[in-house]
Amino acid sequence: MKEITAIELEQKIINGENVNIIDVRENEEVALGKIPSARHIPLGQIPEKYTELNKEEHYYMVCRSGGRSNNACAFLEEEGYDVTNMAGGMMSWEGEIE
Repeated sequence: MKEITAIELEQKIINGENVNIIDVRENEEVALGKIPSARHIPLGQIPEKYTELNKEEHYYMVCRSGGRSNNACAFLEEEGYDVTNMAGGMMSWEGEIE
């Protein structure tokens, strides 16, 4: 499974790269702040909503510490999606939040 650090992902955003970020945390966690432009799909909804994602796109998966997003990556990889887990999750994120 591919992984990226929070610093590496933040640098992609700073560089203006088009990144698709999926935040799989629960609503109350996201209410405390999320990476700007991240799409919120709680982990429990991934099995019913993953078909809304474009298989031609690459997705960066984010959660609080990296565990749930790792599970989301495993599921999406099995379904043929190109995904990367952000290691350390939002606990490692030092960039801007909204």
